[in-house]
Amino acid sequence: MLDFTSDIADDAPSPRTTAPGPADDRALLDAYSNAVIDVTDRVGPAVVRVETGPKVSNGRERGGLGSGIVISPDGLVLTNSHVVGTSKEIRLRDVEGHVGDAQVLGVDPDTDLALLRANGVRHLPYAALGNSKSLRRGQLVIAIGNPLGFESTVTAGVVSALGRSIRSVSGRTIEDVIQTDAALNPGNSGGPLVSSHAEVIGINTAIINGAQGICFAVASNTAQFVLSEIIRHGYVRRAYIGVAGQTAPVPRRHAVLAGVENKMGALLMQIEPDGPAAKAGLLPGDVVIRLDGVEINGVDDLIRVLDRDRIGRRLPMDVLRLGRLRAIDIDPIERKPAR
Repeated sequence: MLDFTSDIADDAPSPRTTAPGPADDRALLDAYSNAVIDVTDRVGPAVVRVETGPKVSNGRERGGLGSGIVISPDGLVLTNSHVVGTSKEIRLRDVEGHVGDAQVLGVDPDTDLALLRANGVRHLPYAALGNSKSLRRGQLVIAIGNPLGFESTVTAGVVSALGRSIRSVSGRTIEDVIQTDAALNPGNSGGPLVSSHAEVIGINTAIINGAQGICFAVASNTAQFVLSEIIRHGYVRRAYIGVAGQTAPVPRRHAVLAGVENKMGALLMQIEPDGPAAKAGLLPGDVVIRLDGVEINGVDDLIRVLDRDRIGRRLPMDVLRLGRLRAIDIDPIERKPAR
């Protein structure tokens, strides 16, 4: 007769393969909860409600609500440009209920960011901007804001995707956008997206209407760039050539004849009189396929290349005109700031 006693004993689960028990689950959940609580306690006091419009409703001008984050003790506040809009009266309400006036230092509709300064207050609780380039998909993030006017509402989630692009209110694409499943609601716009290290790694900006749990935030590195430009110049400097266009396909026969590989390009529809494009000899119907050595596969690429570093520089441009490749030199100027 065979004896299986030893085999049965050997089949007993080892400590390595033992499934975690309820106590282990509670420990993990407690660690998660403590991380969110710690971030909320550290960053929550720096989140303010942004109120726009007259203090007393006059029936002509409607007010709005949004969120903002204080980023320096002297009262600098980051929020969304669509929260500020064109309002001339802006107030900030902190978590203790104190209300104070604020002034707009600058707005950048192209990134949906605005910089405010709280009037008459100093040494406010503030949060630090982190490095959004260090983010990883799946990383824990916390969104803090004032949805529907409720103070300091907290939601938690993870980074769903990085490097997204969304369309801003100005029509320009916002690059390097963070996608998260942290729930956002009307009034969360302008509030911070925070890492588990209590660093602001994004400014909540939009929700896709009709979608569930797809939310976006402008990366903190973009916000840092906009912040520095507004402080230095009052607006974000970008290059301008005076054209209106659209993304259009490049016919295969034209690409072969010109010896280019572009499948798409920026088709110029209108040329501003006396603008850099008109002076360079560009015409409606030209298709831009390269600018300053960068391949152009659409209007968004053209806009992206026209940054502050190309202001006042003569740039080589390749265009297709009636199927033939032409080389043109153009001198971008500085774009006028948005009103």
